[in-house]
Amino acid sequence: MGRFVARRLLQMIPVFIGTTLLIFLMVYSLPGDPIKALFGSKAADPATVERLRHEYGLDKPLLQQYWNYLTGLLQGDFGKSFTGRPVADLMKDAFPVTIRLALLAFGIEVVVGVALGLLTGLKRGKLIDQIVLILTLIVVSIPVFVIGFLTQFTLGMKWKMITPTVQDSMDIGQLAVPATVLAALSLAYVTRLTRTTIGENLRADYMRTAIAKGLPKRRVVGVHLLRNSLIPVVTFLGTDLGVLMGGAIVTEGIFNVQGVGNTLFRAIQTSEGPTVVGIVSVLVIVYLVSSLVVDLLYAVLDPRIRYA
Repeated sequence: MGRFVARRLLQMIPVFIGTTLLIFLMVYSLPGDPIKALFGSKAADPATVERLRHEYGLDKPLLQQYWNYLTGLLQGDFGKSFTGRPVADLMKDAFPVTIRLALLAFGIEVVVGVALGLLTGLKRGKLIDQIVLILTLIVVSIPVFVIGFLTQFTLGMKWKMITPTVQDSMDIGQLAVPATVLAALSLAYVTRLTRTTIGENLRADYMRTAIAKGLPKRRVVGVHLLRNSLIPVVTFLGTDLGVLMGGAIVTEGIFNVQGVGNTLFRAIQTSEGPTVVGIVSVLVIVYLVSSLVVDLLYAVLDPRIRYA
């Protein structure tokens, strides 16, 4: 196991470098001058522009800029935004909010999605199964921003059950509705995926053997059926945590949550290259770590899996 983890960690290095290099080149090769954009409609003094370009290293070749960014990253320096504030400070304010939102959404989709998938898998073809299938199909068919606006309008503006926008981004209670909206699409996928794997494993030989042995139904379902059925679900959930953090842009914008999504959106609007690259670099790390955790969970769910 230790050798496998060490090998995977080493494999993450070229993946991280390749991904961040691609993002870096995409961001910094965009047309336009971000330094001149700081002055808005005002005429920029050429000497000031050149001084700022030199200060931020924008007068160097792209590959050299990336190398400087990478070496600074190894020392914990994510660079400095064009407003003069360190990118690390911006992320320090934004990431705790998005992590709370993403973890809450993740918990909702795991608990509700797996429970609904198990229920519909065991009740395959029954009325509850058909209702859940129709509801999840509707959720999958509607874009997240539409679900968000409908939720905000219905619960916040029409029925006055919630505040239309989040006032305190660190309050779990206020994040509950945005988290539910953020989790809606993934919850539908988890439900349908769990239902499918439950239905397949119900017909497996080991299930018939467990039932023939006279094992209690709770043990048959909880240990034999659910444990084996969760392997593909865990694969989806492992990568979905990163998706939730990256996909929070729309949800945070609708509910005015001051997290990574809002920060990233404003950075893209103002051509804040250092902020965009810094946030994306952290999200890449989240994806890589999630992928490693998923691989390790396989061995927990299925004892037959061994890592050399």
